[in-house]
Amino acid sequence: MVKMHRREFVGACAGALAAQSFPPVALSQANSSERSAPFAVSVMLWTVYRDLPFEERLEKVADAGYRSVELVGEFKNWTKNDFAVARRKRSELGIELDATAGVWHTLADPSDRDAFLTSVREFIPVLRELECSRLILQTGNKVPGLSPDQMRANCIESLKRGGELAAENKVELLVENIDPEENPNYFLTSAAEGFEIIRSVGNSSVKFLYDFFHEQIAEGNLIAKLAQNIALVGLVHIADVPGRHEPGTGEINFENIYRKLGELNYRRFVAMEFIPKGDPATLLRSARELAQRFGAEGRLQTLNKSPFWGSLPAV
Repeated sequence: MVKMHRREFVGACAGALAAQSFPPVALSQANSSERSAPFAVSVMLWTVYRDLPFEERLEKVADAGYRSVELVGEFKNWTKNDFAVARRKRSELGIELDATAGVWHTLADPSDRDAFLTSVREFIPVLRELECSRLILQTGNKVPGLSPDQMRANCIESLKRGGELAAENKVELLVENIDPEENPNYFLTSAAEGFEIIRSVGNSSVKFLYDFFHEQIAEGNLIAKLAQNIALVGLVHIADVPGRHEPGTGEINFENIYRKLGELNYRRFVAMEFIPKGDPATLLRSARELAQRFGAEGRLQTLNKSPFWGSLPAV
């Protein structure tokens, strides 16, 4: 029997566990550094190559080593044929679509609830065309005449009913907060309140989109809230403060955030939503490598601390 030292065994297990978190398309294209990371890394496409056709933008992102993208409204005027062309291109490049926005209604306003639910129903076929199962939502602006408690209760009720639709159709709703500097009229500026709303909804098909850029501006204390609410996090977005540029240009310590995501066994997507200050391909590539390296480091630290691994004999 070949003997394997404990550290070698733990490292092998970390890679194997991490590989299970990747979707089949992403895994087939992943390099060794990607397989060692506990989460997949994506790009919010609106931030890069906006002057190029959609298919060329996908090629650029793929060249930077990404196997997933997120959309906002790039598909708004697409025909059935446009959707088919995009699917073929993504298949050719090994790129999946992990999330998209596309429903714009005010969750905090009860008078907008029926329209919101209708829009979610009508958007399900679009998600099918995109081969995407995660829909990003925003609460919308504050509603004149309503108290914060009333708007919060309205968000919860809208998401409960929207979550039922999501569960029926095997999709997921992701609610995002926006910082008050970007939009002083927006209702949900606090991630802490966002997590409480998701907790009150109580539906596994409704989760929180934790955007570190917005939360750093709004309240800070990023890692503590991440650790306390990790089970409610459906997606994280990455950009530094100030300026919404790549990690390392501002005040957020993303190395520690990635380590913590790894330690917490976060298995979902980490999406880059920064505006590159220099060459997009170079900065996207370095951002991906940073996330994967420190995420894997955090995951390995957790495995090393586990009593289960410590008690295993050499094999």
